[in-house]
Amino acid sequence: MAATGPTASTEKGRRIVGAERQTLAKDLVKRYTSGESIRALASSTGRSYGFVHRVLTESGVQLRQRGGARRRKKP
Repeated sequence: MAATGPTASTEKGRRIVGAERQTLAKDLVKRYTSGESIRALASSTGRSYGFVHRVLTESGVQLRQRGGARRRKKP
């Protein structure tokens, strides 16, 4: 069974370089900036949390703080 879309070629453990990495990075940046979490992106692409985190930071994305909007500040 073959997958389709940007996640088709992200087999776990396979190096992703060059144009393929740039294409994946653009997709991850778009999805992350629209609200998806790094963990959700990692799960949907079959890559590790660290890989997705690294690709996002290499792309210049400012990462959200842990806990999201639910986190309260101490008085």
